[in-house]
Parts: sequence; C-alpha cells; structure tokens
Amino acid sequence: MDNRTLFPFDNQTLPTWTDHSIEYKIVSILSVLLICGIGIIGNVMVILVVLTTKHMRTPTNCYLVSLAVADLMVLTAAGLPNITESLFGQWVYGYAGCLSITYFQYLGINASSCSITAFTIERYIAICHPIKAQFLCTLSRAKKIIVLVWFFTSLYCVMWFYLSDTKEVDYKNAILMTCAYKVSRNLYLPIYFTDFTVFYVLPLLLATVLYGLIARILFLNPLPTDPKESRRCWRKESSLVNKSVNSRSSSSSTTAASRRQVTKMLVVVVILFAVLWMPYRTLVVVNSFLKEAYLDTWFLLFCRLCIYMNSAINPIIYNAMSQKFRAAFQKLCHCGSQRSEKPPTYSVALTYSVIKETSNGESPDHFTTEQDDVRGAGEELLPGRKRLSFKESSLVSDDTMANA
Repeated sequence: MDNRTLFPFDNQTLPTWTDHSIEYKIVSILSVLLICGIGIIGNVMVILVVLTTKHMRTPTNCYLVSLAVADLMVLTAAGLPNITESLFGQWVYGYAGCLSITYFQYLGINASSCSITAFTIERYIAICHPIKAQFLCTLSRAKKIIVLVWFFTSLYCVMWFYLSDTKEVDYKNAILMTCAYKVSRNLYLPIYFTDFTVFYVLPLLLATVLYGLIARILFLNPLPTDPKESRRCWRKESSLVNKSVNSRSSSSSTTAASRRQVTKMLVVVVILFAVLWMPYRTLVVVNSFLKEAYLDTWFLLFCRLCIYMNSAINPIIYNAMSQKFRAAFQKLCHCGSQRSEKPPTYSVALTYSVIKETSNGESPDHFTTEQDDVRGAGEELLPGRKRLSFKESSLVSDDTMANA
C-alpha cells in the first residue's frame, strides 16, 4: 500500500522534497518488520498445520488456508516494499517490480476478501441448512470453490499490469522514481470504487446478514443441553434406552458448543477485517473528493500498519479461540507433550458424536477423517490384536450365544 493508491498524481512539479525523519524511519521499519515477521510465520504455520494434520482437513479450514495464502501475499508484496520506501524515499524495484508487486498486492487483498465470503457462506449452509450441507459443504467442493476464487481474482487483477507504470516525479530539488498509474485521476476513481464495493462493502453486508441468521439458530434456539430433561421424557423406557438418549443429548450439546465456538472465531476474523481496513478505505474515499489530498506521513503509516495487522493477526485468533488449532500449533512447534501417559479411551458415545456432527451439516470427508483417527488410536492401544470386521464380529457373537 503506497501513496499512489491513496491519491494518484498526474504529471506535475511538486514542492520541495524532504526525506523522512530518523524517528519515522526507525518506527516504520521496526513496526513493519515486527508485524510482517509475526504474520508470515503465523500464516505459514496455519498452512502447514492443515496440510500435514489429517483431522484438520475440513472445509472451513481449507478456506482458512486460502485466507492465509492471501495474507502472505499482502505481507510480502505490500509490507516489505514499504521498508525500502522508508529508507530511500523512492521506488527501487524497477519497472518489472512495479507491475508484479502491484499485481500481487491487489491479488492478495481481493483473494482474502473472497475467502472470507466463502467460509461465511459455508458456515451459513452448514448450520442453517444441515441437510443440504451434507452434499454442499464437503472437502472436495471446498477445494473447487477455492480454485474458482483464485482463478477469478487472478483474472480480475490482470488489469493492474496495464494500469501500473514507473514514473519520475519532479520536485523542485530532486527527481525521484515512483511506481504510479498510467491513467489519470478521473479514470482511476471508477476503478477504485468498483474494487471498493465488490471486495469490501458487499462482503461485509453479506457477512452481517448471514451471521445474523446463524446467530438465530445457534444462540436463540440452542439444542437441549440438560440430560435430566431427556431422562424425564423417556423415564418409562428401559434403562438401556435412557442411557442411549442421555448419550445423544450429550453429543448434541458438544456439537452445538463446538459450532458456536467456530462461529465466534470466524465472526472475530470478519470484524477485524472490517475495522482494520476502515482507516485506509476511508482515507482513499475522502481524498477522492478533496482538491488537495490528506497525506500526513504518520497517519499513512498508521493506515498501512492496520492493513498488515489484519493479515498477521488471524493465526493469533485461531490459536486463542480454537483448541484444535492450538494443539496443532503446539505439536508443530514441538511444544506439547509427545505422547500422553494415559491413552484416551474411545467409546460408542464418541463414535455417535462424530456421526451426529456429520448429520448436522459437517463434511462427510471430515467424518471419514475422524473415523480414521479413532481407528488409528485403537491400533495404537491394541497393536497385537486383529481388527474384526462386522461379519466376523457377528460370528463371534453367535458362537458365544451357542456356548452359553
């Protein structure tokens, strides 16, 4: 994000050029390095965790990987070049660098917005239309949607190859190279407002409506969570039926709580996207209608840092609000224990919980993954035992009844 986006100048002689102060250079370089460094490491960890951990490969996490890749583009293509701009006060990457860096800046920004829209729609279908979700919210479909998102944004951003160019800016005391736009301000404004509407205003309006509908399902009409209520409804049945009902009620409560937590995490991601992009978006809109643009150096730095923070903070949110991501991050960093002393026991209730979660709209691919984890854990607990099929299990049961 540079000055040309905030206010594209036409060819004209500008006032005397003054270099940035030492204080500004120190603050800007250290801030950008810190935020971009944390963001690059965090987003790389998100990608590695989802790609290398079997149970983390869910439709929602696939969209989060897409968002992480987009954030990496923003941090590297928009954040790091600002360090050289602070040091030298001009563009140092040449013509090819101007075209490619501008392209990847807008590609990362637009792809992140589309990724947020994609997982918002996925959550809405999974929670508000659970029957349709069994066919729509699958891992394979999520991958296809991500490919379409990147294909669309890649084609849309091709125009920046034809709109960007290097220009020499004439000051009274210096001539500086800058990466600017070929078109005049009058032609640039419609392009910007189209981009602003499609990739900022509409996604936020859609997210507001859909998360409102999701909240009505999850928080205003929660699933029953009191096992005593289920026992009162079925107290005339046998004790075996009572235990089954209690197990189902408990698994339903666990599923509802898990979905609330995931939804809260995604809502926080959307809210931070709206808040942290607002200073920059507002400044560009205001400057579009002013005769003399407001280009205070420190305020521009603040707007840029907000954008970089938006791309860097998402992995921190995942770690703080998702137990699965936190455990996967710890495993990736070798911070957690390698193996617990007491292996977890897997019961029928856990298996039912997985089936129940799938029937409420989770991906069948995710269900298969969870079954593999349970099966793998059983093999670790009983390495010398032969796993029986359903047919073999039935024969063993018949033999037992005969012997009795």
